[in-house]
Amino acid sequence: MRTIIGVMGGGETDAPTAELAYRVGALIAREGWVLLNGGRDAGVMDASARGARDEGGLTVGVLPDADTSRASAHIDIPLVTDLGYGRNYVNVLSSRVVVALPGKAGTLSEIALALSIKRKVVLVGFDPGPAFEQFHDEGLLVRADDPEHAIELIKAELGSDA
Repeated sequence: MRTIIGVMGGGETDAPTAELAYRVGALIAREGWVLLNGGRDAGVMDASARGARDEGGLTVGVLPDADTSRASAHIDIPLVTDLGYGRNYVNVLSSRVVVALPGKAGTLSEIALALSIKRKVVLVGFDPGPAFEQFHDEGLLVRADDPEHAIELIKAELGSDA
């Protein structure tokens, strides 16, 4: 079975965050992992999928909509859910590790859902705030200095499954 790594982040993003997302996606693909995200043609979702696809990786997009009209062109497997933000739970349940880049309420909900089911979350360029500090202490929420460090942290979490 292939390892699925979730990449979560904002649908609206600036150029530096888009570049981070692209690099994260590319590095996930280089490891042979499957990239899973929210599937849309915007922000972190589009940039991370583009990075993975540019490196020959497989991409899965869990769409909030009832069709694929807003799916990124870089998504290989679009999963139509018609769940709106409810699809965030599908995102984190399906991911062995969640990488969180800058975002807003949707990204925070994905972080919270992941942590509630004891899924490791690797933060890249994003601080979700003090409400999540206890999860740092428990080792479930870790900060990466850059995308390469994020991959090291994911490998450490996966252990022999990497």
